[in-house]
Amino acid sequence: MRRGRNCSLSDLLAGKESGKMETTLQELATLVDGQLHGDGSLQISGAATLANARSAEISLMDGEKFLQACNESAAAAIIVSANLRPDDKPCIQVDDVQAAFAKVVSHFRKPRTLDPVGISPSAHVSPTAQIGPEVDIHPGVTVGADVEIGRGSRIYPGVHIMAGSKLAENVTLFPNVVLYENTVVGPRVVIHAGAVIGAYGFGYEMVEGCHQLSPQLGFVEIEADVDIGACTTIDRGTYDATIIGAGTKIDNQVMIAHNCRIGRHNILCSQVGIAGTVTTGDYSVFAGQVGVKDHVNIGHQCMLGAKAGVMADIPDQGVYVGIPATPIRKQTGMMAALMRLPEMRKALRRLEKTVASMKAQESTAPRQDAA
Repeated sequence: MRRGRNCSLSDLLAGKESGKMETTLQELATLVDGQLHGDGSLQISGAATLANARSAEISLMDGEKFLQACNESAAAAIIVSANLRPDDKPCIQVDDVQAAFAKVVSHFRKPRTLDPVGISPSAHVSPTAQIGPEVDIHPGVTVGADVEIGRGSRIYPGVHIMAGSKLAENVTLFPNVVLYENTVVGPRVVIHAGAVIGAYGFGYEMVEGCHQLSPQLGFVEIEADVDIGACTTIDRGTYDATIIGAGTKIDNQVMIAHNCRIGRHNILCSQVGIAGTVTTGDYSVFAGQVGVKDHVNIGHQCMLGAKAGVMADIPDQGVYVGIPATPIRKQTGMMAALMRLPEMRKALRRLEKTVASMKAQESTAPRQDAA
């Protein structure tokens, strides 16, 4: 067996295992449309964060608070905002540091492209399925009866697409995604590994002393440009559709129950749990571990802080935190009062002692009879 040379993770990410790639600082400044300060002929071989950058790599300083870390970094050059300059390093000033650095990183870390595979012989595709042009179906995929897959879609190993599901063009399903029957997926949707779309909703009725599953006859509809994270689950509607609005981005390990209607361009962070028949407006943000009670309506442009417990409707542009979820200004006041409770308790005890002492003195004092 051939033994290769030792290679660090950063080397692998930068593609250095296949040869050193160098670009001048001037070329990078042109790439990001930035203002160069320093030696434009400086050779740059990669990009990394301040703590991990090597002596021939470029990094970023996104704010004055990182100035010390910048000065201590081994990076050869820095990408900074237009109002900042590092003390002793060449730099490229840009309007948007994060966007510019992402472009530089992409320059050094070329995406690995896969050769088209067409329909793998080891995939099981129903003869009644309709497969569009330029579709890749990898080994181990199962495509059920009457499934439709649009042009340019990529279906990775282990995916199971059940009967009647419809995928628009340029859909990407990463390994081991499961689409239950009749799932509808819009164009350019990306669903990451292990997600389950369209499972039966958690709806049971008590019948003769036993929990009996209520009808789960609906489906899931995912509109255009939605991203769904790994191991996320979205249940089908009871009779109609559970809907995920266009442009919504869903993190890993999110649970969306049956009959929900999630609006357009929402952000749902990891471990959000939304109970059944919840509706949301557009452009709302759910921070990590937010929990939402069933049959609740959340308005447009709302922000829910981490671990908020939503028990009632929230109006448009509401900013809510805590359990139960409360308007942030009210919650801040409540927390401030809570933090003062120990001192308030001590003060109350002092007052109680003072009152008790005054009562004792009053009871022992001689009474003067009225004349």
